Amino acid sequence: MKFLDQVRIIIKAGDGGNGCVAFRREKFIEFGGPYGGDGGDGGSIIVKAVNGLNTLVDYRFAQHHKAENGSNGSGNNRKGHGGKDLVLKVPVGTQIYEEDKKTLLFDLTNENQEYVIAKGGKGGLGNSKFKSSTNRSPRKFTPGKIGEEFIIWLELKLIADVGIIGFPNAGKSSLLSISTRARPKIANYPFTTLNPNLGVVFVDNKEIIIADIPGLIEGAHSGSGLGDKFLKHIERCKSIIHMIDINEDDLVGKYKIIRNELKEFNPELIKKRELIVFNKIDLIDEEEKKEKIMNFTKKIKKKVYDISVEKKININNLLRAI
Repeated sequence: MKFLDQVRIIIKAGDGGNGCVAFRREKFIEFGGPYGGDGGDGGSIIVKAVNGLNTLVDYRFAQHHKAENGSNGSGNNRKGHGGKDLVLKVPVGTQIYEEDKKTLLFDLTNENQEYVIAKGGKGGLGNSKFKSSTNRSPRKFTPGKIGEEFIIWLELKLIADVGIIGFPNAGKSSLLSISTRARPKIANYPFTTLNPNLGVVFVDNKEIIIADIPGLIEGAHSGSGLGDKFLKHIERCKSIIHMIDINEDDLVGKYKIIRNELKEFNPELIKKRELIVFNKIDLIDEEEKKEKIMNFTKKIKKKVYDISVEKKININNLLRAI
């Protein structure tokens, strides 16, 4: 299924049915009076968060959504049927924005959470509602109200316990693939991952949701390498795994570039708990590895986990730390 995390849709709630003008006409009842029923209410449009979805692709080619209109009232004081509500199912973590893409209307962060985005129009009144002591046979009625109509944006921000970040080709997708049942695309070139991937790992009877965030580069916060599209998904992650290829020349510089991109995009991101992971230790000798880790920790003052995803070295230790 193709990943899509942003879509523009047009929604229209149902119109209310019109009230009816009718009079009671029965045998032996000479002056039956007004007998017109009210119109039914139009259906509303409800956005509902459900599990089992992780993309908005269903709305990519179905951008117009309309709820059912209410039926008109009829004689014998019969009220028209109300229109059925239209429920739009979206993944948990979906945000609803106005047409300007800036005004947040609602944030669906829990399963089965609902938001009435467009209310159906009220049904009109039949002529029986206008009977009075001075007007015994009114012919007045009211039409149904028009249902609300909007253009909105749906934007998905993945919700995960841990997000894996780093430069392209650091081994993020590989870690996800060997520790979960997720099967992201993996290849030996940068920007293999173009969409975030989710996986669930079970460690010591605990369930952890891990998100593989596509590779970031310098300038990501301003859109370089589609970075601004990816950074928003980190906002919902409780913690971060910062993965770095230990074979890089300037490990401290690489680390600081990604940290700066997080800060520039949203200062709150650098406050998240973080695990620093050096990958691909199978491609470097032991002495050089120790020297690089020692030089890094002297400057950054944080604990480092060294692993090899390819050879599955120290993976269980990392998962327990997560």
